[in-house]
Amino acid sequence: MTITDVKTYLPWGGPRAETIVKIETDAGLVGWGCSGMSAREWAVAGAVRHYRDFLVGRDPMQIGALWQELYRSQYFEGGRVLTAAISAIDIALYDLKGKALGVPVYELLGGKHRDFVPGFATASAPYGPELVEDVLHLHAEGWPAIRLGLGTADAGEDGRLFEPRESIALTAEWVIRVREALGQAPVLGIDYHHRLTVAEAASFCQRLPRAALDFLEEPIRDQTPEAYETLRSMTEVPFAIGEEFESKWQALPYIERGLASFMRIDICNVGGFTEAMKVAAWCEAHYIDLMPHNPVGPLCTAASVHFLAAIPNCAWLEVRTPPRRAGGDDNSDTRAERRAIYPKQVELDGTWYPLPTEPGLGIEVNEDIAASQELRPWNSTLLHRRDGSYTNF
Repeated sequence: MTITDVKTYLPWGGPRAETIVKIETDAGLVGWGCSGMSAREWAVAGAVRHYRDFLVGRDPMQIGALWQELYRSQYFEGGRVLTAAISAIDIALYDLKGKALGVPVYELLGGKHRDFVPGFATASAPYGPELVEDVLHLHAEGWPAIRLGLGTADAGEDGRLFEPRESIALTAEWVIRVREALGQAPVLGIDYHHRLTVAEAASFCQRLPRAALDFLEEPIRDQTPEAYETLRSMTEVPFAIGEEFESKWQALPYIERGLASFMRIDICNVGGFTEAMKVAAWCEAHYIDLMPHNPVGPLCTAASVHFLAAIPNCAWLEVRTPPRRAGGDDNSDTRAERRAIYPKQVELDGTWYPLPTEPGLGIEVNEDIAASQELRPWNSTLLHRRDGSYTNF
């Protein structure tokens, strides 16, 4: 069996575009994968087009060797665009190999450690009494872990205004109220979306009672491990880090220096199954559980479920499309758009994902719809402060 073609599609999967890859073979079997990089889809598609020249005519069963060739095939190795493309290809190769051997992907990774993968939900209500209501509703529904988004002060009609100090004051106040209403038993975390400096993140943590949070996700950017070391010395709150990591090399200092309490790698950006399994094993040796980033759509979810099924150190999987919150939107439009592209998905059952039993990822793609859609550009919101300077999204 040899690879005959590698195709890329850029459909609109709900809240944003997706970069999905199809690998075809002369045996009639195909594999599907996806990239996790949003807002730069043309760049990833271009990288996949470069890699197609390496892949056509090759044996798709030699996944590890192909990964090494793709990664080492240029002088400028790595980088988020290239590893996002490699991730999509790697996931598609595993899907293809599972179909060829008639087994789910997790069987190729050593077999399952669990019968289902627990999810964590994100409260989507605005900061205030509604947020407390939303969290209590999610807890009543049985979610094992609940994450809050960050709070933002009233910016009037300017949806791009973000002032970190105003945010941490508001957020700390309502985190305390949520914890008081929720009690001490449930897992509670917050995602600060790398919007803070070390001083701001420390100030936020120091405003909270001890054990108010079980994890603080991405408080600062990840380019400088030394900055995280400084922050680590200033707070006891566990950190959830890694959704932007592009490789095991980038994860190295965060694991080896004890900076990550939860590892947030994204299988669609870090290098696919081949690289994610290595990071997971490294984390196991350091007693770090994984709670992967699940950013885009059903292909990412399916790959993440297979990945977490096959490792011992699973915490929870992010549920990308939030469930209906108390009195809130049920996200039916997003689900309908995704259902059209993915008529068969790995479905959420309450608060957890059952393991697929079909060969490969257990997902189907409507190629006609995916091919018929042109890229609808989407960019992250470019935030600014009151003085006009730019700040992190």
